[in-house]
Parts: sequence; C-alpha cells; structure tokens
Amino acid sequence: MSDEDGNPEGMTRRQLLRHTAWFGAAVVLTVSGGEVLSRLAGPGEAVAADDPNALRFVQISDSHLGFTGPANTAVESSFSQALTQINGLGYRPDFVMHTGDLTHLSTPAQFDQVKQMLGTLDTGHVSTVPGEHDSIDDAGQKYRAAFGAGTAGDGWYSFDVKGVHFIALVNTLSLEKLGHLGPDQLEFVRKDVAKLGADTPIVVFSHIPLFAMYPAWGWGTDDATQALSYLRRFSSVTCLNGHVHQLFTKTEGTITFHSATTTAYPLPQPGTRPAPTPVTLPAGKLADALGIREVTYRPGTPGLAVKDVKLA
Repeated sequence: MSDEDGNPEGMTRRQLLRHTAWFGAAVVLTVSGGEVLSRLAGPGEAVAADDPNALRFVQISDSHLGFTGPANTAVESSFSQALTQINGLGYRPDFVMHTGDLTHLSTPAQFDQVKQMLGTLDTGHVSTVPGEHDSIDDAGQKYRAAFGAGTAGDGWYSFDVKGVHFIALVNTLSLEKLGHLGPDQLEFVRKDVAKLGADTPIVVFSHIPLFAMYPAWGWGTDDATQALSYLRRFSSVTCLNGHVHQLFTKTEGTITFHSATTTAYPLPQPGTRPAPTPVTLPAGKLADALGIREVTYRPGTPGLAVKDVKLA
C-alpha cells in the first residue's frame, strides 16, 4: 500500500528521500542527539583518519557468491572489487563486518570461496552474520562450520573494540515470513548488555532489519521489539543490517537503523514491484547501486558517523 503521495506505506517523505538518495561519491550520516544529519563526502575523504583513537570499521553485505542471474552475471568480480576498495581506503579498518548472504546457495564450495576472498582483507578481524541464503537446507550448519568459531547458540556473539560494544545477531534461521530471534537469543541480548553503563555506545549487526521496514516482503523481525527494549536505556545505539540491498535510515529515540547496500545486485524499492526480486539495470549502471559502508566513532562524541560509498 502507498500513502497519498505514492510513497510505500509507513514511510515519511523525508524517509523516502533518504531511502532513494545515492549521491555522488558518498553520503555521510552522522547520528547526533537522535537526529540523522546527512552531507556529501568529498572524494577520498577519510573520517577521523588523523585520530589514532578513533574506531573505524567497514560493513559489506549481500555478496551472494554463486548467483548467476542477469542482474549481475559476475558477482565474484564485484565482490572482489569491493574488497580491493576496502584495502585501498588509506587506513587499516579495526575490523570488517559482512552482514549476511555471503553465498547464494550455501554450498560448501561457495562458503570456501567467500572465506578465501575475505582472507585477502587488510584488517584487524573479519566478522560475519548469516543471511537466509547462507542456511538454505541445513539451518546454518555449513555456515557455522565455516564462520561460527567462538559464537554461541546458532551463531550469535558480542565483542568490544575501543569502548564500543558490538552485538552480532542471527535472525534468518526460523523464517516463516519475518526474521526471528527466538527466546534463547533474546535472553543472550538481555544478559549481554545488563552489565554495561548507559553511556556505552552499542552497535547491533543483523541480516534482516530489526525494524518494520516493509513487513509485506518480510523486511522486519517479528520479535525485535523485545530485543530493542533492552537497548533503549543506552544513549547511542546503531543497528546495521543487510538483506534489502539498498540504503535506508530510520531513527527511533536513541536507536538509529541503517540498511546497507549490496555488492551483488539491487532489489526494488518497497512496494514498487510485486516481490523483492533482483533488478536488472541498464548497461553500465550496476556499480551505481553497489557499495561499501565506512563507520567511524571518536571517543567522547555522541554517536557514530556512517559513510556509504559507491563501488569504485
């Protein structure tokens, strides 16, 4: 359904503009006091590059290795291009996070290929969460065999870097339509943050959005409200997801949600097509819909700076 302006139901005009905008080289979104401020990033700009205490990491998503459709006949090449772009940022990220759908069909060969490719990154650590394409026929067993070392339950975990607390969630294994966390994982979140002070910056990674972006297409998580209730006391919470293959930003109080783009192929904007199937763009336009995300945090500042950059 759409509102009177023809926008997908539930989106304000301002949100739709954020959703469809993909400007020039990059868009920087700075979370400050619950507001999301956007500005264009100049070519080659490195946020906080001169601050050795700054936290800097990169999010990539939805590489779909093994996809062979016309929307991108060379997903391995575009993923390799994204990794090369990360290695050429001019700084070494503290870590790189892949937010799911590493593979398209969750075969052992595809997991092996993506693991080898991620191994070429010049970074302190590579982390992942699974997408639904990473657990097609085995509830994520092959994914966990490749990427599950040190995780709990079905692959969730948390860690700390430079004063920021990170939580990596799995919401793709019990899919009916919406994403699902389940009671064990919800209890993990509750216990995990109970010991933290309210001024601790929190970053949550998941594949499917933790907000109701477009439930008609399954773009939401049915029990996310419970997980988010444990996070609302914190002064800065940033939730980063994949799955939707496009940029979207939403703020609820002190929690800001950022959906990421993909390195494989675009999906349609919510409600513009009957289903979220791959979109084939005109020749030469695919790279404009693909990209990576740089995220920076300076200790003592109120939030994180998010910089989305097109595939070079």
